Amino acid sequence: MKIRKGDTVKVIAGKDRGKTGKVLKTYPKDNKVVVEGVNIQTKHAKATRNTAAEIKHIEGPIDASNVMYYDTKAKQASRVGYKVKEDGTKSRVFTKTGKTID
Repeated sequence: MKIRKGDTVKVIAGKDRGKTGKVLKTYPKDNKVVVEGVNIQTKHAKATRNTAAEIKHIEGPIDASNVMYYDTKAKQASRVGYKVKEDGTKSRVFTKTGKTID
């Protein structure tokens, strides 16, 4: 999976198409990511002795194929590829510009 926790991504498909946000969590086995402010779900919490009943709005996971890495400096979304350097280390790069991510 080419998207990592902390990356800024843009949603390219689904009900939240066009929104950008930071990746909060990744699920590589399921190929899903949780993005800040995207796919908001309503959860009802039952009252207990210590806490009152409440309705929580939390982000749900979306498929990683529905997001694209977003470059905040260039203000454009791009696919992510890999490039091996001369010293043998592998780094992520933008396919549009060829700039390295990390």
